[in-house]
Amino acid sequence: MEIDSEKMLLVAAQAASKAYSPYSKFKVGAAVLTESGKIYAGCNIENASYGLTICAERVAIFNAVSEGELDIAAIAITSEGAAKPCGACRQVLHEFAPGMTVIVGDFGGNFSRKFSLRDLLPDPFDGGFKKA
Repeated sequence: MEIDSEKMLLVAAQAASKAYSPYSKFKVGAAVLTESGKIYAGCNIENASYGLTICAERVAIFNAVSEGELDIAAIAITSEGAAKPCGACRQVLHEFAPGMTVIVGDFGGNFSRKFSLRDLLPDPFDGGFKKA
């Protein structure tokens, strides 16, 4: 499948504008591309009890899954400074597409890098149930 990184980063940046981040002020947006060609967006949503905060990457993945889309091709993530996904997000991404492409960029479109999820999470937890 062809991945349009620019389009995905644009969708992710639009999602970031909807982020609820009153505590950290760190807005993140994500866009998940499914094998069917649909794109699902997500933004980070913070909570006063910080452990209950959910990252943009998981919101986007869960949006896709809630619509019956389980075959994920790629994810694009935008934030100030082009941050890579946290460990929890990497593990959740692995659950649905261990070989997916991860695209990271900043809000200005000045920085973009592509990674394989396998490079970002070389030894994932599988609970003994799944093989990576």
